[in-house]
Amino acid sequence: MLLTFEPVLDRIAEEIADLTERGRPADYIPALASGDPQDFGMAVAELDGTVYGVGDWQRPFSTQSVTKVFTLALALARKGEPLWDHVGREPSGNPFNSLVQLEYENGIPRNPFINAGALVVTDQLHRMTGDASGVLLDFLRAESGNQDLDFDRDVAASETAHGDRNAALAHFMASYDNIANPVPTLLREYFRQCSVEASCADLARATGFLARHGIRADGSRLLTRSQAKQVNAVMLTCGTYDAAGDFAYRVGLPGKSGVGGAIIAVVPGRCTLCVWSPGLDERGNSVAGVTALDRFTTITGLSVF
Repeated sequence: MLLTFEPVLDRIAEEIADLTERGRPADYIPALASGDPQDFGMAVAELDGTVYGVGDWQRPFSTQSVTKVFTLALALARKGEPLWDHVGREPSGNPFNSLVQLEYENGIPRNPFINAGALVVTDQLHRMTGDASGVLLDFLRAESGNQDLDFDRDVAASETAHGDRNAALAHFMASYDNIANPVPTLLREYFRQCSVEASCADLARATGFLARHGIRADGSRLLTRSQAKQVNAVMLTCGTYDAAGDFAYRVGLPGKSGVGGAIIAVVPGRCTLCVWSPGLDERGNSVAGVTALDRFTTITGLSVF
């Protein structure tokens, strides 16, 4: 039976409108603190790039940690298996900006989606390309089909001004020779990466290569089928901070969240999703976003399980 996404999205939007607990926007980044938890958008992209949406699905927002997925894919495509010498693949069980495990594990971050791991991946991509954030932006523009995507300079400046914890992580890993670039250069690239503005439609399309087992929108191959599986697997186990187990239990899809309120998710071989609502739970994930994805997989039966 052919699944039609529009009525599913409409039903989810109606249910989200009745959600009483919506969380709070990230206030440790001042540029994000004014987000309205009542805002909500959701988009589904099919393998051919056709997108369906509801609510604020075409409204740009700060992508934040969602971009870590794309940076990982770009670095893995260039470096291959040796990338994993610099960053692990295990859930952390600690907050996303924690320094605790690094000392016990000799400066090797647990996974590429906590801040320390994302810094290492960005460092590797910048070492290989000389322009990590520019390569990322070009990729997102190409995959989304939106050439107007850009960095939000106010958000990047806000993160730079309040980025002491990330600077500490980078310097600490540099002391273990796990950072190749000068730390100020790495931080500039990392904060620019996190400041990309995009919509649910943009991100749902841009994530499509993971549902197509590594094939880009133009038909060229970015990742091998095995590498696409690896990225999806790490998303499932590590993509929603220290709530990955609960997310897998409720949603049953590889996903990656960001403190701007977005979550991307992948149904391999079928479609990709992006949901956005700025109100976060205590672990940094969108309250309405997780609920919406939970409802999507329950209604449609689309899950990796």
